Amino acid sequence: MSKMLEEIREQPAALERTLEAERKPIGKLRELLARERPRLIMLVARGTSDNAAQFGRYLLEVTTGIPVSLAAPSIFTLYQAKFNFEGVLVIAISQSGESTDTNLVLERAREQGTRTIGITNESGSTLARLAEHVFLVHAGREKSVAATKTYTGQLLVLYLLAHALGANFAVDDLARLPELAQAALGLEPEIARRAERYRFMDHALVLGRGLNYSNAFEFALKLMETCYVIAERFSSADFLHGPIAMVEASFPAFLFAPAGVTWPGTREMIEKLAALKAETLIISDPSNREAAEFGGRIVSMPMPLDELFTPIPYIIPAQLFAACLAEQKGLNPDQPRTISKVTRTM
Repeated sequence: MSKMLEEIREQPAALERTLEAERKPIGKLRELLARERPRLIMLVARGTSDNAAQFGRYLLEVTTGIPVSLAAPSIFTLYQAKFNFEGVLVIAISQSGESTDTNLVLERAREQGTRTIGITNESGSTLARLAEHVFLVHAGREKSVAATKTYTGQLLVLYLLAHALGANFAVDDLARLPELAQAALGLEPEIARRAERYRFMDHALVLGRGLNYSNAFEFALKLMETCYVIAERFSSADFLHGPIAMVEASFPAFLFAPAGVTWPGTREMIEKLAALKAETLIISDPSNREAAEFGGRIVSMPMPLDELFTPIPYIIPAQLFAACLAEQKGLNPDQPRTISKVTRTM
């Protein structure tokens, strides 16, 4: 069994530890931010952490109404642009805490006295030393190059930060997430069977929207780095503006389909793909009764979910699929070719 698969299975416990350890510090930050509400939030990250940041953008804007920007670190590292951080809350996200360009943005923000927050799995990292407030993902050491438990841990901390910024949910509302993650792991036998069908897949598309848009990016990244599948990822809205032209019969398409405001557009997309005879696989849950009409093309969580809390349990079947497909292809997902665990770019 791969380390990746082991670490996917560790996620419920990792989420439980993170929630328990960071509950009190997030309460103190909530009191502080109630007095110093930022006008803008800047999220800084790379790789899988950047996918978590994409989720953070939707979550924070939807639940707090504060505009959020995803930083382009090259603005600082290559172009040496002078940036006015006044009124900005800078949140840096890095699994290792050693992403050089992410840390440089954090350093520039601190030079201007800007309030900064770091999210990392490594308490002794450079990011942890640079950030004014540090929230740890208590995932334990992640040995596989493919990040899994640190990604869901980052999503959980972003929920906590949304709460600290005034989102209308309590920390106790997050207490079910470890349980939901455990339930998602129960889908592993079904996922393993389904992965066999895709053994010779070399290209695919992944669609998600809103709070699950980031999961489309993360699922595609896992397919690319562990299975060497060319995986294109899109919002189901953007996909209609040109990329749908590449779909033909048997083209593999994976969709995140929660109930809620994104479902009507997702349903329309599924119908279009069905008309094109694409090979679709849908990740959903029983609260979306219409999705169940698509029969054998759906992987469903065992219990109904509120759309707001679907991203963590929904990504776990996708992680399992990538790990199982890598095994089907005879690949080692723990050591993808030409990739190392810590990536430093400037």
